[in-house]
Amino acid sequence: MMRSMYSAVSGLKTHQTRMDVIGNNIANVNTVAFKSSSVTFSDILYQTTSNASGANATTGTGGVNAKQIGLGTTAAATKVSITSAGASETTGNPFDIRLTDKNSTNFFIVNNGSENVFTRSGSFYVDGSGNLCMSSTGYTVMGWQVDETTGEIRKDTVSALRIMQEKNLTSAPEATTQATIAGVLDENDADVKSDAGKVMNLNFYDNLGYQYTAKFAIKATAKDGEYTVELTSILDSNNKNITEGFTQAQMKEIFGNTDTVTTIASYSSALPGCGYTFDPKTGNLTSAAGVTVTINPDGKLSDNSGKTIKDVFGVSDGNLKNIQESAKANNEDYKFEKVKTTVNGKDTYSYQIKKKSATNLLKFNTKDGKFESIGGGTNKSVELNLNTTSLNANGNFANINVDFSQCLNYNNSGKSTIGADAGAVDGTTGKGRKLGAMTGISIDTNGRIYGTYDNGNTELLGQIAVAQFSNASGLEKVGESCYRTTLNSGEFDGIGVEISADGSSMTTGELEMSNVDLSSEFTSMITTQRGFQANSRVITTSDTLLEELVNLKR
Repeated sequence: MMRSMYSAVSGLKTHQTRMDVIGNNIANVNTVAFKSSSVTFSDILYQTTSNASGANATTGTGGVNAKQIGLGTTAAATKVSITSAGASETTGNPFDIRLTDKNSTNFFIVNNGSENVFTRSGSFYVDGSGNLCMSSTGYTVMGWQVDETTGEIRKDTVSALRIMQEKNLTSAPEATTQATIAGVLDENDADVKSDAGKVMNLNFYDNLGYQYTAKFAIKATAKDGEYTVELTSILDSNNKNITEGFTQAQMKEIFGNTDTVTTIASYSSALPGCGYTFDPKTGNLTSAAGVTVTINPDGKLSDNSGKTIKDVFGVSDGNLKNIQESAKANNEDYKFEKVKTTVNGKDTYSYQIKKKSATNLLKFNTKDGKFESIGGGTNKSVELNLNTTSLNANGNFANINVDFSQCLNYNNSGKSTIGADAGAVDGTTGKGRKLGAMTGISIDTNGRIYGTYDNGNTELLGQIAVAQFSNASGLEKVGESCYRTTLNSGEFDGIGVEISADGSSMTTGELEMSNVDLSSEFTSMITTQRGFQANSRVITTSDTLLEELVNLKR
């Protein structure tokens, strides 16, 4: 009789344990990535009052089963439903990550300062030191770093993902190495026919991320379908011409393979009141005293008056300076010379400023207006050679391959649309970039973390590793949504695996909800309550029987 009471007591304890588990499940119904548990009962042991006996052929009697009396129940196991994923909850936070399992149950690897533990809770944030951490505990998220020599992920022992460290806040600049000239060049464009030509700007970057502007001039020639392309100057970000004072030979070293002489200004009369007269019929320049005067190579008059071609003809300061510098350097880049022109047998004279330039010849097919060549031969591109001694003393420039193959020579109502863009024809290769500041972070489905920068760069910063176990249910819960390995779960090798190895993935902006099923929990609560109630009735009934036994003697 006392056995029934003690068996019922064990039943009460076991059902109370089950109720504790149910209560914990319901309490965590809204805990991120919580895994519900369930209790399995088993009987404890039995008292055998009579052993089993076999059949007796002599007496003709059969065997008798053993007589055993059970001594109660116990909680045999607490099983965690760890392989059952909870529903997804959309948060929109880019650092909230949900694990989607394919064949294996995956866990984030986090470090609590002394050891690696594992979690399904993907609610992360970036702390003050730039580390990716659990928002609830501050545990650092572990993963793989980028190999600086290859730029790829190096799958070695996991370490803290410090994605916002100083070196990741900026993206290195890149020098421009490709450029594309595209658009329509209309031969009837007034700019193309002018002395200055059709101006075209190419913005590019050096190795340090400084921006420059190369200015080109496209001019028509006497032959249909042929034009000259000249590099006139290179301006820095402060609009200073870094090629100022360069000789024609130095400019030719940078761009151009042909010497082209062009007239940039013409003068057929002297300025009124300057004290000199110019006769275009004879070409004589005469002083007020009637003396014929010549002009020196440096632009000064030969009569020692101290006057220059600026005083007599109104030559601009810039052109006068160029002529004087050419004379000083003893070259013919700029010349002020007298030219005879014969029309219908009649000769006239004028003074002209001649400029010798380094150009490339741009040719189009006169049949269909399509690009034919640049720089002679059949080339579709020419080199903007910035790596010259005179220009690249600091070594910060890279040569730029300029592709002209996208140009067209069509009638466009006298308006040219031709222009220059950094980068190859695909629009991205060799474009060059300034120093980039980080503007955002993204995580793809493989756990790779990328930084985006305001110069258009996207750089790999690291990768979140995951852990897989042969028996995930064997992990030990340590609280704070984390688990620790046990002898029955399998060991963590310290490296982890890539989540996509078995087809699993990560989804950002979502969290895994608790997998607690309230309907199942309430059902278990009812059966647990009834079991507890029944066991309590066994105790009260046994007590009544004992009371009757005591009352046999009054």
